[in-house]
Amino acid sequence: MKYNNPVIPGFYPDPSVCRVGEDYYLVNSSFAYFPGIPIWHSKDLVHWRQLGYCLTRESQLQLEKSGVSGGVWAPTIRYHQGRFYMVTTNQDYGGHFYVWTNDPSGDWSDPIYVDQEGIDPSLYFDEDGKVYFTSTGTQSGMGIYQCEIDIETGTKLSESRLIWSGTGGKFPEGPHLFKRNGYYYLMCAEGGTEYGHMETIARAKTPYGPFESGPMNPILSHRSLGHPIQATGHADLVEAHDGIWWAVFLGIRPVGYPPRHHLGRETFLAPVHWSEDGWPMIGNNGVVELEMEAETLSPVYWENNSEIDHFDEPSLGMHWNFLRNSEKVDWSLSERPGWLALNGRSVQLKERTGTPALIARRQQHWNCEVSVKMEFQPAEGADAGLTVFMDDSYHYALGLTMLDGRHFVTLKRQVGSISDEKISLPVLGNVIELKIRALPDKYQFYYQGNDHEWNLLGEAETHLLSTEVAGGFTGVFFGMYNYSSLGTTAYFDWFHYKEQ
Repeated sequence: MKYNNPVIPGFYPDPSVCRVGEDYYLVNSSFAYFPGIPIWHSKDLVHWRQLGYCLTRESQLQLEKSGVSGGVWAPTIRYHQGRFYMVTTNQDYGGHFYVWTNDPSGDWSDPIYVDQEGIDPSLYFDEDGKVYFTSTGTQSGMGIYQCEIDIETGTKLSESRLIWSGTGGKFPEGPHLFKRNGYYYLMCAEGGTEYGHMETIARAKTPYGPFESGPMNPILSHRSLGHPIQATGHADLVEAHDGIWWAVFLGIRPVGYPPRHHLGRETFLAPVHWSEDGWPMIGNNGVVELEMEAETLSPVYWENNSEIDHFDEPSLGMHWNFLRNSEKVDWSLSERPGWLALNGRSVQLKERTGTPALIARRQQHWNCEVSVKMEFQPAEGADAGLTVFMDDSYHYALGLTMLDGRHFVTLKRQVGSISDEKISLPVLGNVIELKIRALPDKYQFYYQGNDHEWNLLGEAETHLLSTEVAGGFTGVFFGMYNYSSLGTTAYFDWFHYKEQ
């Protein structure tokens, strides 16, 4: 059977997967976006539906001082004796912690912290009842460190020990320990999460080693290949209920030359083949394709989400996110039924701290359109509308504003320390439709007023919002925003995301 990669497109990096019977669960990093750590469910590893988020309360996730690429990194999900565990690291508050639940679509516990340095934590539940906590060292030196913990309290039961330094690539990270045929396998990513990314593996007879490096390392890498998928790595393995092994991992899809990517690091899938002497290889000798031919599980499809959100449900859809702390954003779906009411804040999109009035969703396709119908009576200098947002220093915003008592549509482009603004002809009234058309290499910005004609206000390059230009670890979001020091409300009748 053929299937297409990525299996979860858009900014969904650092995937980790576990199986419970014939059900599969996957989590991704979310960095400084709230709610934190999206969780997915699948019956076939190819088709995924989002169940919700692991971190939905301020008591679980503090992001007040986080940069866009700060916050929570590299989660691992595991299942043991009726409980799901998700372990991650908050870079800016508290370090490593895990939460647990009996129902992955419901509420998760408050954090349980583990006192081990580094990033990218993972859990392994051994057959003898011991629980191993494995992570990437940063202060004591790069490498993979491990200790035993009490899973009820997070208390360390042994000292942290360096168990493997990788094969020589920079930044050995993203470790996962698992067991097969009497061997403990330790898998990690090396080379950095850029174009030299790769996945390597080692094995030993005990959880602490000594670990023997796999003879065919790296077992996954697209480095130095002219391939539409790049930066593959940060993998996790799962044995399907039919006995076939699979890997989920991150990759990017660059655009143009020199290559640059703006959708972020995405979730890919490939089969795992085991050699006669017990070593795994991912994909076709470490290479994966946009279209894969593999012996997959019987497909199970989920109902597609509607392209248009009319804001007539009692809560926001799962695809919506806030930057940093949602508690500081004043919004309502009940103030005006059928509309999203978003009150303005004095925090601008270009500010490095604080929480702007921003409700956003990921861009998941190179070719797509987003549009809104908005009613807004701006005060002088305030603006609300649509944004294409990579981070505080790299974003575009199309909004309605008031200047000298008249309404205008503005296109603001922020690229590093350089800002510019294009202003439309005056528009009548305070009800307007805004549209952003995304192409692989550019965005086009349109508005429609009382004349019911789409007017092109300007364009902007996608590569200026790419990781190669902007830095960081996230991808582009489309969002509704409202900058207003007086707290003026913008009302959104609908939001339409359409793949083209």
